[in-house]
Amino acid sequence: MERIGALFSVTPDAEIAVEMDPRTVTREHVTALARVGVNRASLGVQDFNDQVQRAINRIQPYEMTAQVVDWLRDAGIRGINFDLMYGLPYQTVDDVNRTVDLAVRMQPDRFAVFGYAHVPWMKTHQKMIAEDSLPDVMARFEQAEAAAVRLARHGYRRIGLDHFARETDAMTLALDNGTLRRNFQGYTTDPAAALIGFGASSIGALPEGYVQNSVPMHQHAQAVRQGRPAVVKGIALTDEDRLRRDTIERLMCDMSVDLADLTERYGRPADHFADEIAALAPMIADGIAEVRETQIRITEFGRPLMRAVCAVFDQYLEAGAARHSRAV
Repeated sequence: MERIGALFSVTPDAEIAVEMDPRTVTREHVTALARVGVNRASLGVQDFNDQVQRAINRIQPYEMTAQVVDWLRDAGIRGINFDLMYGLPYQTVDDVNRTVDLAVRMQPDRFAVFGYAHVPWMKTHQKMIAEDSLPDVMARFEQAEAAAVRLARHGYRRIGLDHFARETDAMTLALDNGTLRRNFQGYTTDPAAALIGFGASSIGALPEGYVQNSVPMHQHAQAVRQGRPAVVKGIALTDEDRLRRDTIERLMCDMSVDLADLTERYGRPADHFADEIAALAPMIADGIAEVRETQIRITEFGRPLMRAVCAVFDQYLEAGAARHSRAV
């Protein structure tokens, strides 16, 4: 069970979700999770191409994933999300399309499509991946858009930056009625003010700030056995943090935000974001974003560069900047 992490919300009717690696899951795991109330599972799929799987040392045949999906549904866990990836070594647009088609056969209600982040200076095991096997920036963009187009053909609606859901799914309904949320795990329909992470390295979000459990499994297990919290660090939020978090969240969810509404809510002057609006000028010129009075809107053309627009409002990004993975 150590490879299964969970994020639990504190609303009575909330989704109780787990993230699963199908390579490590057994029927007994699934039965136990259903017994304690888990009702949604997110399965890491990445890509079904054999060459890609060998390159990333993640051998996961289609049949293995399908078996776990069957176990989940037999146990009553009906909410199923797949995580796919683009930008992987040796991956092509054809691989992405084939993976989408195979994944859709299992009828998950949601997808998340993430770009592979090649950061060998942070994750040393990635040094084993040959740099020349990785798609370039344009190829990554083409793969991401191919996945979006393919999923749309299969009836999945594009949600924000990287999620997709069926038209009848609660996430699509939240998008339409303006209640969609985003946290550090991705898009969610959960309105809870608290998110409690269980397991080693998991992160929790509280109204006062964020907390993280110990990363080494043995330290986390020791804390649990001793009956004490496994939290090892946290960071408190200021009102300025909350204002900027809300601004970024609305841009990520709605692709638009009314700055006047937010600055008034937090007691800031109307020109509080004057510098940020000025910094958007190059992206406005390129058609990525639009500004009309206090309204900022990310265009459909600019959707893939949503993070770049949001980064303008992140006051910590430059202070902690070193080397980052690609935005697309």
